[in-house]
Amino acid sequence: MLTVVLECQDQESELAQTLSILVAGAVEGLVSDVIVLDHGSRDGTSRVADAAGCRFHSQWDIKDIVRSARGEWLLFVEPGARPQAGWIDEIAEYVALNKTPARFTASRGYRRSFFQRVARARPPLELGLLMSKNQALAAARSGMPVADFAKGQKPRKLASELIPSWVARAAR
Repeated sequence: MLTVVLECQDQESELAQTLSILVAGAVEGLVSDVIVLDHGSRDGTSRVADAAGCRFHSQWDIKDIVRSARGEWLLFVEPGARPQAGWIDEIAEYVALNKTPARFTASRGYRRSFFQRVARARPPLELGLLMSKNQALAAARSGMPVADFAKGQKPRKLASELIPSWVARAAR
């Protein structure tokens, strides 16, 4: 079972796009719960999370959040990111056979320009991060942002592609 964790602020439409993709994972029995960590959104982020059955937190300690996760594996993704076809089967197989963190492959259909790829570092969770709950508990520190889970990790690359969240932001 998998817990998906999203950290957001004023990203109602991006959150809705990601949650719509996660429904298939819940139907297949892979996604057990989704946790939305909010930074004072003033849009409908909380309504979207509530309508989708997510646990919504506007104040939290990341250590408590990780401890409360129902899944034995956690998937950290940015609101707006959308895993592509085959992600459910691949993650189910990966968590059954592996212990190391993993991330998605960048979508071939949505790539930044060559200059953008060379000139700036990729955000830590642009391709998501899949890690076991035990690893997340060991890494969790009070007050730490979710993106810090990716620091120091050398995740394996999944074959499944992910459309990054910047695509959804650009479409706004």
